[in-house]
Amino acid sequence: MLHLPQKLLPILQLTRMALVFTALADSACALLLWAALSHPAGSGIVRWLNPVQVISLMATSIGLYGYGMSLNDIIDRRRDQRLAAHRPLPSGRIGPVTATVVCVLLGVIAVTGGIVYSLNGPEGMISLLIVVFTMALIVFYDFAAKYLVAPGLITLGLIRFFHAAIAAPRLPLLWQPLFLLDHVTLVSTIAYWWEMKRPVLTRAHFWSVVSGLAGINALLIGVFIWRRTQELPGKSLAALLGIHPGLLLPIGAAIIFIILAVLIGRRPLPRRQNGQALMLLGLLWLIVYDAAFVAGFVGYLAGIVILLLLPVAWFSVQLMRWASRLMVLTQRPKFKRVET
Repeated sequence: MLHLPQKLLPILQLTRMALVFTALADSACALLLWAALSHPAGSGIVRWLNPVQVISLMATSIGLYGYGMSLNDIIDRRRDQRLAAHRPLPSGRIGPVTATVVCVLLGVIAVTGGIVYSLNGPEGMISLLIVVFTMALIVFYDFAAKYLVAPGLITLGLIRFFHAAIAAPRLPLLWQPLFLLDHVTLVSTIAYWWEMKRPVLTRAHFWSVVSGLAGINALLIGVFIWRRTQELPGKSLAALLGIHPGLLLPIGAAIIFIILAVLIGRRPLPRRQNGQALMLLGLLWLIVYDAAFVAGFVGYLAGIVILLLLPVAWFSVQLMRWASRLMVLTQRPKFKRVET
């Protein structure tokens, strides 16, 4: 009876599927914002969406997320044998060939979903190009950027930004993917420092992340204003940028997260443990941002629906941890023969 879970659990762990709901929330939020902000007020968002569009976008998100996580573990297999032997690949619970097949299949799912979405989405092939570009960013991060510290941390944020842009590349509201970019980059940087990862995060690395992130934000906002000026001549800067009372909700969510992060940092626990807790909370909090944007710009009911993914993601993480411990307890102990 435990045979199937024993086979499935390592794959779910390899792909970090417990947290895929954060990616699904990002995509759903971007799609709902496009439906609400790019069409006449009061026309209803449902009429602008269709099942093929929604399912293909969700498949793309699942594929991209699992592809990136599994590729990371495949590349780090030898390193993890020394530093994280409990992971599926170094522990032997899943073989390199199986892991590679899973990674390739998820990549195919991402591209296939992108093709179908490009045929049904608002901006055609541009969405597919962003899917391919996001996959290229994932490969760049896994093979090179993460060893360069600052470029790797910024790349993590950019992956989230472009993933959110797949749904509507023209970005009817820049703030949602921009929040994801900044949040992921800054939380990853602090967690990297607290967890004392290698290579060591130096002061130069930190300021490179901050300055690089500031430059990217300025560039994205500038390009967005320029494009919107061409589309909506005569509009005020606030109208072009989408300055709206609905922004108070994600800003409030950001303030609450900062308070929670400070409380985590002050816990009388090892710094590494606090860093892991911060990273988990930071990933789950992406759903809170998405729900806040949907509630502020689409409707409170839709925002609540997105927010329901938060307990689902949290429960999935806890279930994976519980299942991992159960698998360890049900496995026979392995003994090494020592010659005397």
